Amino acid sequence: MTPPFNVLFVTIDQWRAEALSARGHACLKTPNLDRLAAEGALFLNHYAQATPCSPGRASLYTGLYLHNHRVAVNGTPLDRRHGNVALEARKAGYDPALFGYTDVSADPRAHHPDDPCLRSYEGILPGMTAVVPLDGEQLPWLAQLKAKGFDGPIDAVEVFRPRTDYPGAAERGPTYAPTRYAAEDSHTVYLTDEAIKYIAVRQARPWFVHLSYLSPHPYFVAPEPYNALYDADAVPPIERAPTLEAEAAQHPWLAAFLPDQIGTPASVGLAMRDQIHLPEHALCQIRATYYGMVSEVDHELGRLIEHLRETGAYDRTLIVVVSDHGEQLGDHWMFGKYGYFDASFHVPLIVRDPRREADGGRGRQVGAFTENVDVMPTILDWLGLEAPAQCDGLSLLPFCRGESPRHWREEAHWAYDFRDLAGRRYGGRRLAPDQCVLNVIRGPRYKYVHFAALPPVFFDLQEDPQEFHDRAAEPAYRPLVLDYAQKLISWRMTHDERVLVNQSLTGDGVVEWHGPRHST
Repeated sequence: MTPPFNVLFVTIDQWRAEALSARGHACLKTPNLDRLAAEGALFLNHYAQATPCSPGRASLYTGLYLHNHRVAVNGTPLDRRHGNVALEARKAGYDPALFGYTDVSADPRAHHPDDPCLRSYEGILPGMTAVVPLDGEQLPWLAQLKAKGFDGPIDAVEVFRPRTDYPGAAERGPTYAPTRYAAEDSHTVYLTDEAIKYIAVRQARPWFVHLSYLSPHPYFVAPEPYNALYDADAVPPIERAPTLEAEAAQHPWLAAFLPDQIGTPASVGLAMRDQIHLPEHALCQIRATYYGMVSEVDHELGRLIEHLRETGAYDRTLIVVVSDHGEQLGDHWMFGKYGYFDASFHVPLIVRDPRREADGGRGRQVGAFTENVDVMPTILDWLGLEAPAQCDGLSLLPFCRGESPRHWREEAHWAYDFRDLAGRRYGGRRLAPDQCVLNVIRGPRYKYVHFAALPPVFFDLQEDPQEFHDRAAEPAYRPLVLDYAQKLISWRMTHDERVLVNQSLTGDGVVEWHGPRHST
């Protein structure tokens, strides 16, 4: 292979791990992503490290766990001292180009108080060149819609209000009707078109494109024909307790959160607290619409990858496709990406290394636990750069070559900071903001959830894969609960922030130790 070496780094927002036909989904078809997985590596046990968007993306972009980057919630600034994948790529001569958004809040210490960047959490990751910034205001796309003669309200919310009086919508629920714009005018198509135009004129020099799709993030509304691509009667069943009250009985956090959920609702005008009470057929239609949105992204990614094939760039480009976090999609009476259940954190990951040395790993389905903190080291490894000392993750390229790295992690880890300054009460208590955090360690069979100031949760996933039965207080499980609590403490201790701690000033100058966090 001859240079230039390129990077196509794709995020599909709020993409559940099961939403991929390469995993044997009951109805969803993703032929282009399946083909990419067949030509690269599909990571089956891949997990995001935090939620919602800003904390999750901070881990993805910096290679740091939440307790190190400390982006607790949407709007928490990312400390400017942390490196990230874009700044590191610039050291190899790349100008990382953003198509979409990164949801990184600026460090106010680096800006004047009147700087407009301090008025929104949807900032641009330092080091990224925003070629097409498409944040919550959607301005570049809305401008194109207006130029094309779109006659609806040019507003970042109202533009997603579905068509009125659409045949069948009254019977199928609020997410069945399609968008008021045509499929060829969607924001997914718009971003793909812009990325193709950018890449098309850069054949003779290396490029780094970060393509950040909004879909299938709510609002759950799809253009025709994607709105009706899947039958609501054919979607996998919703996994939840028989009643909201029975679900809430599992834990005080659930009891406080379930009746008054946060996030973007399934449809414009629908309240989060009301959508969980929709009839069964409407809830299943939400799933069907969600799968239609995934299929649209799959189609557009296929179009982009075909452009890479036609221009010869495909075999010079590392392709990484991942999500910042998952989506509950009605499971456990929840929508969004909050809490501790797997559906909010288990996400797909596909990596295609085009080099000949990766031929032995093509089509591999990796069962090891991998994490979003591994994505930055993977991209830097491809660029021939050493991951900075801050990184908590490791390169995944050995898996793409068919190797099985020694001393790989045996569990996945994630955290959720649910600080609420308005003051929810949990089991009759109002927690201080710094007490509102949970950490999870999830192995092949057991999963332990530790709350700073609430009771723990322990699942036996072999006996209870849907996570309905908390075993933490059962005598038979107490030794395992203690074992996993100790594992979690050890993991936290060995993953403290370490940018300077492994350096020492000596008579011969700075001595620094480089290496993994585990024994070899």
